[in-house]
Amino acid sequence: MLVEDLKLILKVAEFRSITTAAAKLDMRAATASAAIKRVEAALGAELFVRTTRHLRLSAAGERFLPQCQQAVLMLDQATLALKGEHDEIEGELRVALSSDLGRNIIIPWLDELLDEYPKLSMRPHISDSNVDFYRDSVDFALRYGSPSDSNLYGFKICNVPRLLCATSEYIAEHGAPTHPDELNQHQGLFYQLQDIINNVWEFTDGTERFKVKMQGRRASNDGDLVRRWCVAGKGLAVKSCIDISDDLLSGRVVPVMQNYPHLCAELWLICPSRQSITPAVRLVRDICREKTKAILNQLIEKGILDKRVLDN
Repeated sequence: MLVEDLKLILKVAEFRSITTAAAKLDMRAATASAAIKRVEAALGAELFVRTTRHLRLSAAGERFLPQCQQAVLMLDQATLALKGEHDEIEGELRVALSSDLGRNIIIPWLDELLDEYPKLSMRPHISDSNVDFYRDSVDFALRYGSPSDSNLYGFKICNVPRLLCATSEYIAEHGAPTHPDELNQHQGLFYQLQDIINNVWEFTDGTERFKVKMQGRRASNDGDLVRRWCVAGKGLAVKSCIDISDDLLSGRVVPVMQNYPHLCAELWLICPSRQSITPAVRLVRDICREKTKAILNQLIEKGILDKRVLDN
C-alpha cells in the first residue's frame, strides 16, 4: 500500500468527498478514485459507503481510520528524522516539453533554477509528440490538456486560451476576419501530429460553436515553426497564448476575431507516479504557476485576455 494512497483515504474521510479531497491534494478526482480502489482491494474491504449524493465511512473504514492515521503520522515523523525538515532541491530534471513551449518559455525558467540550485541538473526531451513514460526516459511532462489516464498524476498549472493570430502586415494586405465564415478567404498555418493536420478550427461566441475547415499551404509537426511562420506574416495561426505571449506583448503579432475565441485549453504538469513527484518537481510546478500567472496578467493588462482566465 502506498503512503500517498493512505493520506488520500484520510482526506476523503475528513471532507466526506472524493472531489474535495483530490483538490486539496492537487490531483484529479479520477486518480483519487483509483487510489481508493487500490487500498480497498489490498484490504479486501470497502472503506466508504457511497451514494449519488453522500459519502461516509463504512464500519470497516471506521475501524481502519485511527490505525491509518497513526501509521501515516509515524511514517512522516520517521521521514523528518531521516531527511530533516526541509528536503534539499537536487537531482536530474528529466522533463518532456513541446517544442514552442519548451524552447521559448520553460527552458529559460529551468535555467534560472539550475543557476540557483547547484545540485540540480536538466535533461529535457523536446518533442510535440505525446510522451510515453514507459518508453521515453522522462520523469514528468508539461503538456496542454489534463491526463486521460487515471494512473497518471497531474497538477494543473493554468488556463490557456488559444488565440487566432496574425501580423499587422498580413491583416493590412488581406483584411481582418470578423466572423468564422470569413476564414475561408485566408491562409491557415497548421500544426500536424503524425499524419493528422489540424486544419479544422473551432470557435465560439459563448452560445454557438463554429467549425471551420481552413485552407493553407504550410503545415508542420513543430509548433515553434508554426509560430515563426505566423510572425513572418505567412498567414493565420491558432496558438496557445503562453507560447506566443512574447510576440503578442511586443506587437509582432496581434489577436484576430476576438469576439469569436478559439476553445480554451489547460497547461498541466504530469507525472507517471507519486514517487516521481520529488521536491524538485514540486518546485518546477510552483515556478510554472507563478510565471504563467505573470504572463496571463500582462496579457490581461494589454486587453488581449479577459481576467476570467485566472479563474480555476
